[in-house]
Amino acid sequence: MVPTAVFGRTGHLSSRVIFGGAALGEMSQRRAYDTLEIARGAGVNHYDTAHSYGHAEDVMQPWLAEHRASIFLATKTGERTGDAARAGLEDSLRRMGVDRVELIQLHNLVEVDEWETAFRPGGAVEALAAARDEGLVDWIGVTGHGVRIPSMHVRSLAEFDFDSVLFPFNHTMLANPAYRSDVEELLAVCADRNVAVQTIKSIAKGRWSVDYDGPRFSWYEPLTDHGAIGRAVRNVLSREQLFLNSTSDANLLPAVLETAAGDLTAPSVDQLDADVADFDMTPLFDGAELELM
Repeated sequence: MVPTAVFGRTGHLSSRVIFGGAALGEMSQRRAYDTLEIARGAGVNHYDTAHSYGHAEDVMQPWLAEHRASIFLATKTGERTGDAARAGLEDSLRRMGVDRVELIQLHNLVEVDEWETAFRPGGAVEALAAARDEGLVDWIGVTGHGVRIPSMHVRSLAEFDFDSVLFPFNHTMLANPAYRSDVEELLAVCADRNVAVQTIKSIAKGRWSVDYDGPRFSWYEPLTDHGAIGRAVRNVLSREQLFLNSTSDANLLPAVLETAAGDLTAPSVDQLDADVADFDMTPLFDGAELELM
């Protein structure tokens, strides 16, 4: 079974693999239910989605009707104004057939102009805090992509007492010394303030080749080699502070869950470097044109 750890100051014993709801975006109702059951059967009790995932929240509804009481449910809003963020939250609740969620997150809060809008009076932060006061949510987090996001999370935490953060964490991105430094600074802040730390893109191989014309179940190309997936997952979960959000390619979910339920000893740097070379791995984000996803 996937091990659990306290999810920051929430006190919830969350599975260290958090189910990433983006995987459900193109699924039939039946397959979505079966996929959620695979995660639940492995001990996953924390499920993350987003208003922007659309169909994913809809197909969760029948499963949630059966299992809502036993899980920690999170969603996200990409809106920056208060009215729009509140409307998105209410729509997410309607789609999933629930009256509240444990965690609402500001999605991909990285651009300075959007950040300023979200934090000003009448912005999304104020609206989500009000929703918390009303009992629609218990906790508030912030997420993001790209090489700038750890430093932006530090800035966000200085402005508002967020309960969780989410950002990319894998060997190719951490090979960037500036990114690694920002990540370590963020982790120190989170440890000091008991902020839960979620990671994404653990098994990312890189961007899809322009020549690739096969099926795509995530916007990036994931690793598919079982051994490499295991090393990438252990690279995250060997650090006790971190939670891992599962990939949007549900075909790879069993391999992630199998690794998480086993020995989580960290792989060596040499092993990770060998995977980079053997599988032609590249960073998903480079601080320039690759920041947009």
